[in-house]
Amino acid sequence: MFQTRLKETAAQVQAHLDATMMPLGHLPVIEAMRYASAGGKRLRAFLVMESARLHGVDPQHAIWPAAAIEAIHAYSLVHDDLPCMDDDDLRRGLPTVHKKWDDCTAVLAGDALQTFGFECVSRAECHTDPLVRAELTVTLARAAGAQGMVLGQALDIAAETAETPLSLDEITRLQAGKTGALIAWSATAGPLMAQQDTAPLMQYAAALGLAFQIADDILDVEGDADKVGKAVGKDANAGKATFVSLLGLKGAKSRAEDLVQEACDALYVYGDDAETLREAARFVISRDS
Repeated sequence: MFQTRLKETAAQVQAHLDATMMPLGHLPVIEAMRYASAGGKRLRAFLVMESARLHGVDPQHAIWPAAAIEAIHAYSLVHDDLPCMDDDDLRRGLPTVHKKWDDCTAVLAGDALQTFGFECVSRAECHTDPLVRAELTVTLARAAGAQGMVLGQALDIAAETAETPLSLDEITRLQAGKTGALIAWSATAGPLMAQQDTAPLMQYAAALGLAFQIADDILDVEGDADKVGKAVGKDANAGKATFVSLLGLKGAKSRAEDLVQEACDALYVYGDDAETLREAARFVISRDS
């Protein structure tokens, strides 16, 4: 069921992004936006749509925050791949935006994708209540900005030149921002739109986001670059502290499994209706890309 819904969400979000970006024209920066926001697993969009389904939100409304989070995620990857950041040549098995075009186009395409994401959640089509749209917008800003993803990225960059490696608690805090903040926003978008309690899905997402990052660290050690779609082994080569370097490969896998169980346990209030979200949690640590 999970894989089917994940593929359905990916197709729906791609169609929505294509239609919404169509009026923007065909300048290089617009084509770079389309290129950067195409493909991927669409896990964050799936979390939006599935949390919306659990709370009876109309899919025609939920598709807007689902597209928004994918645009914001795409922007973060475009900027993360730049030479001044992680300096990656490949993303999802294809040349990164700055390689296919140039650095300036990549910066501008990322900027445009970020603002496009905020446009999606603030449009009237997203929700009939302007106060709900405002809450979606401000919570997305916090998750993506200096209290969330950007904070985590800044801490990650600072750690590269720090005299001492990060501790486990410090890495956990870093990744709660860098990876976890957007995942948490995605999973709580549904109850927020329905104006219901976000706590169970916030707990689910906190465990899921950390498990996701541990799985990424494991893939950097064990993954196949062709399947992962980007270079592997970069963390070890750079001497970065990761969950694997601190816990060992076996310990990291065990911690990820414990987190998946925590995520599943948080969904008890939804009963069997949340089984697809439980499958998503198990998928996170079994994926090969």
